[in-house]
Amino acid sequence: MRKSNNFTGINLKTVMAKLPILMYHHITTEKGKGLTISVENLEKQFKHLAENGYKTFHLKEVFEMKELPKGKNIVITFDDGYVSQKDLALPLLKKYKLKATFFVPLDFLGKTDSWNTSSLEIMTLEQLKSLDSKIVELGFHSFYHEKYTELSNAEIEADTRRCVEFVFENKLNFSAALAYPYGKFPKEKAELEIFKRILQQNGIHFGLRIGNRINSFPFKKPFEIERIDVKGEFSLLKFRQKIRFGKLF
Repeated sequence: MRKSNNFTGINLKTVMAKLPILMYHHITTEKGKGLTISVENLEKQFKHLAENGYKTFHLKEVFEMKELPKGKNIVITFDDGYVSQKDLALPLLKKYKLKATFFVPLDFLGKTDSWNTSSLEIMTLEQLKSLDSKIVELGFHSFYHEKYTELSNAEIEADTRRCVEFVFENKLNFSAALAYPYGKFPKEKAELEIFKRILQQNGIHFGLRIGNRINSFPFKKPFEIERIDVKGEFSLLKFRQKIRFGKLF
């Protein structure tokens, strides 16, 4: 008698599918640490993905999928819109034929990261528009880069609305995804429901946190999609372990 692993009529392949999402920030030509990764280590990681058959996707593509393609799948994201992403990450994405999503805090275009070092340059509007959309997808990272947990509902609404208005006014093409600054979002049930409703009413239907776990796909909680925080001091071995297992204990 033929055995079946489909006891409930559910497609177990779909239910069990895994999708790691990587989170990067600034890239440097020097030694990396913390949220800053060296271009040398970034290339080693991208080369590993390319040589080991990983398929990369823009989030827009993922959101339209009912199930993932066969094989190894991964999403690459960068936060904060640093100029270094355009100058150092983009050439590597092209070289290894990979795709990525850049999450941008829109009030800081052409300025520096005042919430962090106050010295690292953020891309200008013109630089954002110059990015090859076949390689780089743009996503929201709030307008003012503030912690949603420290804002009122009215402030969250105003920030979100300003994001959408700015993108429309400047004819930018953004994914309906938002990466939470600092990974912070309301977690108490009632507050979270209000938060999600505010985002949805403004056309944002997916939210990305940190979490350092590998997502099951399809996403069970579209406003709590987890990402793997890639640190500058990671060895290639640790990177390989993280994209396979997520959190390492």
